[in-house]
Amino acid sequence: MSVSRNDSELRRGWPVILACFCVAVFAWGFGFYGQSVYLAELHRLKGWPTSVIAAATTAFYLIGACLMPFVHTVMQRTGPRVVLLIGVALLGVGACGFSGSAQVWQLFVAGAVMAGGWVLATGTAIALTLALWFDRQRGLALSLALNGASASGFTVAPILVHMSESVGLADAIRRTVVVGLIILVPIILLCLRHIPTATIPRTGSASAPGEGVALSSRSEALVNRRFWSVALPFALGIAAQVGFIIHMIAFLLPRLGAAGTSLAVSMSSLAAMGGRLSLGVVVDRLPLRGTSAASFLSQACGLCLMLAIPDRNAVLYIGVILFGLSVGNVITLPAILVQREFAPRSFGLVVALSAAITQFTLALAPGAFGVLHDLAGDYRAVLVACMALQLTAAVLVLNGPDRQRRRRNRPNAARVASDT
Repeated sequence: MSVSRNDSELRRGWPVILACFCVAVFAWGFGFYGQSVYLAELHRLKGWPTSVIAAATTAFYLIGACLMPFVHTVMQRTGPRVVLLIGVALLGVGACGFSGSAQVWQLFVAGAVMAGGWVLATGTAIALTLALWFDRQRGLALSLALNGASASGFTVAPILVHMSESVGLADAIRRTVVVGLIILVPIILLCLRHIPTATIPRTGSASAPGEGVALSSRSEALVNRRFWSVALPFALGIAAQVGFIIHMIAFLLPRLGAAGTSLAVSMSSLAAMGGRLSLGVVVDRLPLRGTSAASFLSQACGLCLMLAIPDRNAVLYIGVILFGLSVGNVITLPAILVQREFAPRSFGLVVALSAAITQFTLALAPGAFGVLHDLAGDYRAVLVACMALQLTAAVLVLNGPDRQRRRRNRPNAARVASDT
């Protein structure tokens, strides 16, 4: 019976997965991987300090973090089509403004516009959209859809790098944004025509016994230990991930050149797609906290390789691939973990609030790593900081409420055994 229900979910939801996949390609291409291109090219073309450009990226993420908790409410009121269409439009306009900035202050204005699009077209919006169509196989659906984020790394990012060399950064962004929207808007309109009558579970609805931790408000979530056992480790891990990716092109260009850097970015993105696809097939049957810790550790190992032997091209490629294997999974796992450990009525609230905390944390990473680079004079200190954050995240995600409860119960069990 469950197999047929799963098959029915997939058949009904394939168009939705396609639309979300394409949205993710666009959103992560211009709002995530594109940031690395903007930083490297604006520094080269304008001579602006790395720390200043990275500060604009920090502002972009901070504004997004302030807006993220409200995505769930907007989705309930307007539906997924409106949310995703507005999201990609704002993101495209903001990316054009960011890349075409003539003065530093314009970076921050464009970043604010781009932030509005980012929160309406990325992980939280996509997870809430898929929640309308998928229940039992939401983990697989989310993994498939968010592979668009990985695909943007070996499609949009390399295109931007090569086009920036031939026509300039601003023209490269404008042309690719226009083409992307011409393709994307019809896909969203067509694939999201028939929205299920069921709505995203509301935070005020009743919960069934044993369905997970139920949280009714943001204030209740912020004092809940289980919420923080998900939100904090992923905030730290994704901050390290984003911080490195934003600076990755600037780190690799002097060592690999433009062609080698494009290849490395593509290899990392392909690895992310392969890792997410492989995990997506079995993720609904795995212990998610252990899987999350393994993902953080694999990224730390990749960074360690690049730090230890930065002058060997082959080692850099291997390190980038190892880092990339978990890039997609680290983005996908929080929503799946929330689905497994929290009540359905709390899904939207917890996903959105956790994403907001992640954005607040990762917003500090590009600017902080830019300052760290400028102070140290190279990227070694940046890689060490990223590794430390990944290792901390691995420890925290394993040390969840359930594990703490088992630890407390062990002495009691041992005491009962000795008494008998």
